[in-house]
Amino acid sequence: MKVFDKGIRVYGAERCHKTRFYIDFLKKKNLDFVFLDVEKDAEAALELKSLYTTGKLNFPTILVRGKKLRNPRIEELEKWILKKGIKL
Repeated sequence: MKVFDKGIRVYGAERCHKTRFYIDFLKKKNLDFVFLDVEKDAEAALELKSLYTTGKLNFPTILVRGKKLRNPRIEELEKWILKKGIKL
């Protein structure tokens, strides 16, 4: 199983208000996730770039068991969390 297929991964930057919004949301829902700061972690930046054909740092990007969501609405994020078998 690839690392992208496991759990919830948040690619973003600590300074980014949108990234902090998603982190706060996931914490309030008591969901386990991994935050990867692409501005401080070169390996995380390469992982994020590999998800897009443009090779750009498109953040915030959230992976929910392999499903890529770029700056999703909360309703869409909740839908994919449930669809991928993670309880809210």
